[in-house]
Amino acid sequence: MSLQNSHPILVALTPEAAAVLGGAEAKVGELPFRVGRESRGRRPAAGRTIAERRKRRRPPTNELYLPERSEPFNVSREHLQIQHNGTCYVLVDRQSTCGTIVEGAVVGGRGVGGAVPLKDGDVIIVGTSSSPYVFKFRLK
Repeated sequence: MSLQNSHPILVALTPEAAAVLGGAEAKVGELPFRVGRESRGRRPAAGRTIAERRKRRRPPTNELYLPERSEPFNVSREHLQIQHNGTCYVLVDRQSTCGTIVEGAVVGGRGVGGAVPLKDGDVIIVGTSSSPYVFKFRLK
């Protein structure tokens, strides 16, 4: 399939993923397509929780926000992005804490970051294997 005729989409593989996509699948819009944790909502009551740094009036840093309400978090505020390098689509872990799992391989984590080419049908887990945010990358 040529790049000119392909359109990347994310397909939800869990109910939580479907909820954030607003349905079973969603088009990956303008690249880079950034994904991260929603940090502008209610703050947890726990005293040890660090206050979120991003203020409500600041412009968004992600195209897709994944809500997490309790610690430990699977999703970092600036977790991953999907981009195109001129030849193929690439998932870039944006130096997240837990990393991103693509087809069973951990990319990034512990603030290191990393990148992996994406193929049609690759399964992406945002965070650890216990994360509820599981997607399939598709080219249509």
